[in-house]
This record gives sequence, structure tokens and C-alpha cells, in this order.
Amino acid sequence: MSNRRWLVNQRAAVTGASSGIGRAISAALAQAGADVALGARSVEGLYETARLVQEAGRQALVIQTDVSDPEQARGFIRQAVGRWGGLDVLVANAGAYIRGEIASSTLSHYQDSMAVNFYGAVVPVLEVLPVMQKQRSGHIVLMSSIDGRKGLPLDAPYVSAKFALSGFGEVLRQELHGTGIHATIVYPGRVDTPMIGDLSVPAVSAKITPEQVARATLRGIRRHQPEVITPPQGALLVHLDALSPRLADWFVRQFRLEGRYE
Repeated sequence: MSNRRWLVNQRAAVTGASSGIGRAISAALAQAGADVALGARSVEGLYETARLVQEAGRQALVIQTDVSDPEQARGFIRQAVGRWGGLDVLVANAGAYIRGEIASSTLSHYQDSMAVNFYGAVVPVLEVLPVMQKQRSGHIVLMSSIDGRKGLPLDAPYVSAKFALSGFGEVLRQELHGTGIHATIVYPGRVDTPMIGDLSVPAVSAKITPEQVARATLRGIRRHQPEVITPPQGALLVHLDALSPRLADWFVRQFRLEGRYE
């Protein structure tokens, strides 16, 4: 196996694969040698991602999936396993950026966010675990956010779901210790994707590319890292908040890290 094709003949599945981070990770997995099952709501976007996977010489399986529907989320895993007989990597990446000032938000904001950003990851994990346990191998990646470690104003629905996902991942990783199955939580900062395309952010939290997140994620899988924070300066805010939440809150206010819509 070459250094570049270290995932040769491995079977991967990525949710939210029609654009942004999901597309970049799918392409990176294929370039590393994996066949990739692609799940998302946009069929057109999925076929564009499939083209990138195929250009890397690997198989792409397109499965239209809305992960907010638990049966579709389960079906995504079942179809991938049915096609390839197993699954070696799951990247639970699908997400929706649902915002709202707490004072004016409604319960539906939180329910909608949890449906995609939390349950939309948990359901595929629960479905794939018996498969990986039978194999005694596998790697699960949960795509959280720096928002899942330090909440920002106006982001309460999104932050709540990402904090929940981070907590789930913490427990998952520990329970899988010694089983041959690994779990990695990825914490990206602001990423230049359609999800926040109209959000202007300060230079201190400048948007990174989906490809940067994909490279960091693949390194995390290869090294079995428990956590990946990207860009590295994102870790400063996390560490600052652990040291002094009051100081971290001041930093958020001072630099208007919540951003503004153009």
C-alpha cells in the first residue's frame, strides 16, 4: 500500500456529501483509496461529488438521504453495507446552521437543529456500530464545530446540538476503547461553505476551506486522533474558555466572533 493510498479498498460513508466539507472529505477518502457511499438531500450535488470520487479511481454509491428522518439515516447505512458487505469509515458530517437569539427563538428552532446536527449523526452511528463490532474494526468521525466547545451569541440552536454531539462523541470514544473501533470528533472553525456563504466574519476567525478540514480529518483518521481542531488557532479560544470563561466571553465580544450577515 502506498503512502498516498493508505485506505486502499476500504469502504467509507459520508453524510452531507453533496457540497462543502462533505464533498471535500469524500474526495479525500477516494484519493486515499476508499470507495465512498455518499448521502445528502441534493441528488445533483451528490452526483457531482460522485464524479470526484470516480476520477480518483474509486467507486461512488449515491444515496439520496435526509438524515433528519431516522429511517432514511438508517437506510443510508444499510444500503452502503448491503453494497459492500461492511463499512470501515463513517463520517457523520451532515449539518444545518440554525440560528436565533434565545429571547426570540422557539422550541422548533432547537428541534430542527437537533434533528439534523445531533440525531442525524447519532442514528447512523447506532446503525453502523453492530457492523463494525462484528468486523472488530472501523473508524467513526463526528463533525462537530468550535461552536461545540465555545458557544457564540445568536447560535444557540446550532450550539446546543453541537455540544450534545461532542458529549456523545466523548462517551462513544471511551466505550470503544480496545474494541478495534476508533472515534474522532472534528471541531472546525468557520468554513467557506454554502451553509455560511452570506455570513461575514472577522479576520481573527477567517473562513478556512473545506479542503483544509478534509486534510485535517484524514490525518485524524490515519493517526486515530481523539479530537481534531482546525485551524489550530481555534484551539486558543477553547483553551481560553477553559482557563477563564469571562475572558473568553470578552474575546468573543471584542472581535464580534458571531459575525454579521451581508
